[in-house]
Amino acid sequence: MNELATLAKEVLGAFFVGGLLLGFISQRTHFCTMGAISDVVNLGDWTRARQWACAVGVAMVGFAALCDLGWLDPSKTLYASDRLMWLSTLVGGVMFGYGMVIASGCGNKALVRVGGGNLKSLVVLVVMGVSAFATLKGITAVLRVSTVDTVFVSIPSGANLNILGVPGLGYVVGAALLLWALCHKDFWTLDSLLAGLGVGGLVVAMWWVSGHLGFVPEHPQTLDAVYLGTSSGRIEALNFVAPVAYTLDWLMFYSDTTKVLSTGIVSVAGVIIGSAISAVQTQTFRWEGFADPRDLGQHLIGSVLMGVGGVTAMGCTIGQGLSGMSTLSLNAVLALAGIVLGAVVSLRHQIVRLERSAACA
Repeated sequence: MNELATLAKEVLGAFFVGGLLLGFISQRTHFCTMGAISDVVNLGDWTRARQWACAVGVAMVGFAALCDLGWLDPSKTLYASDRLMWLSTLVGGVMFGYGMVIASGCGNKALVRVGGGNLKSLVVLVVMGVSAFATLKGITAVLRVSTVDTVFVSIPSGANLNILGVPGLGYVVGAALLLWALCHKDFWTLDSLLAGLGVGGLVVAMWWVSGHLGFVPEHPQTLDAVYLGTSSGRIEALNFVAPVAYTLDWLMFYSDTTKVLSTGIVSVAGVIIGSAISAVQTQTFRWEGFADPRDLGQHLIGSVLMGVGGVTAMGCTIGQGLSGMSTLSLNAVLALAGIVLGAVVSLRHQIVRLERSAACA
């Protein structure tokens, strides 16, 4: 049992370091899915979109390699399912995408901003976490389970792109994304390469830690196979909606011995600390609050949409957009499509609102 406890600490420590590096890289390079979509819509700039594509490409190739080496069982990941939850992922994705724009960033970006001294993002995280927990186990969970979750398509062979029957599809799609990102000479900057290769590499590393390092074929008490440190009992990588909810739960009920640290909780802490280290080092740390009640209200609405939408879609821009996509999950594809759609609609709405305000001035 002592060896098991030590191994669990190693898994948690690795996820904390992974979160720390993600926070540092995101703060230093401005890696952000919402920012990437905003740059394309508002400026026609695809640089950060290529960072994201590079990260997904690395994650896909790495995940496929881990599976082929026998270090990972793809059927045991958090995103493996024989149900295509098309309505949940689309509706949840649109809600999350719309919400992250008016809340100034997704879950990961909010954590990064908190590390940089942004108090608005602290409020966003708390409200998003409460909303997410309610959608996991509370009032909105009842609504979710009785409505959108009842609509799905059963795919016995697994709801992932491998149903297309293309050998080595993860390598093919991943290489195509990498080629698209790297073939543009403007992408060859330290920040872009660090963001794309670094974030993608971290996702692969966390898959290995959770699915290989933390795998115990036979737990001495239950005799069942277990993946140490995960809240779901399955192989997990990086995700920042449910983990924020579980972080609040752990903090509020710390004295309850049934509340234990998980990979998600320590990665949340890691991102904040990593971002803070980078912000202090680059002298960009500064306190920031809400400009006015309208600004507060907008962020509160966005936070709720992200919390409810993120759980409904079974992940966020990092959870489904990177970790889920690396497994070729069809649910992740639909969730990402919903997130992009919701973000574009929200950005367009903001542009129209600003134009009207300028016309009235």
